[in-house]
Amino acid sequence: MTNSILLVAAVALVDVDGRVLIAQRPEGKSMAGLWEFPGGKVEADETPEATLIRELDEELGIDTWQSCLAPFTFASHTYDDFHLLMPLYVCRKWEGIPRALEHQALKWVRPSKLSDYDMPPADAPLIAMLRDLL
Repeated sequence: MTNSILLVAAVALVDVDGRVLIAQRPEGKSMAGLWEFPGGKVEADETPEATLIRELDEELGIDTWQSCLAPFTFASHTYDDFHLLMPLYVCRKWEGIPRALEHQALKWVRPSKLSDYDMPPADAPLIAMLRDLL
């Protein structure tokens, strides 16, 4: 039996010091307490870029634009009950200061330290690619 495919868009926000923002999943959600790149499910009739613009506003209270979202890589990971396909974008320009509106906590982390944080299995392979880029 084939698992359904879940399309989720994520973004590595990179600050002027080259640090990446990660967010801790809230209590009550699957994989609560793990750290992830901000983003969310791509809704019907929505592009991954539109999803990120919406999610960054809802989750972090910041605004960005499609022209500031650079496609970088993607994750493809099979969980028990679905298959996750997750394009990862890099964003270096936004307006506002990220705040934890839907997460337990936010942290700005040096790329070399990202592997120190417990992340969902789909996110982990992205760390080495970000380290190489940054």
